Amino acid sequence: MKVLNLQCEHGHGFEGWFGSEDAYAEQSTRGLLECPLCGSASVQRLPSAPRLNLSNAQPPRAPAASAAAAPTTGAVVACHTPEQQSVEALWLKAMRHAIASTEDVGEHFANEARRIHYGETEQRAIRGRASVDEAKALSEEGIEVFSLALPAAVKGTLQ
Repeated sequence: MKVLNLQCEHGHGFEGWFGSEDAYAEQSTRGLLECPLCGSASVQRLPSAPRLNLSNAQPPRAPAASAAAAPTTGAVVACHTPEQQSVEALWLKAMRHAIASTEDVGEHFANEARRIHYGETEQRAIRGRASVDEAKALSEEGIEVFSLALPAAVKGTLQ
């Protein structure tokens, strides 16, 4: 199992688990990789060092002052601060809660929202898809709706 550090074009970092290097390359080539936070399909692999768990290994030593001061070359990688990671984690938690506590009515959202509003069916929280025109018509009828873009990865369980 290969665990790779990945990052989308917006700087969201996440792990990808692959059966092999070839599996990663094949999924990347086919455009199957997607950021779990924003849904961006522009994902790149970040450099990472292998880690070996050895029972008699010594803790790593701090780099020497001259090595720390040496200029580095290569790509600049945006790192999220702990605060940014915390906000992203809270956003994902909120989106998963919204999904878990609503019924997905899919393409029938506008019709189902009207049925609930006019008392034709039981009151409940729903989610689904509606066009801009459908959402505008619902609003004009006094039915409150809001748009929430959810990446596909949020709808499933992340490993």
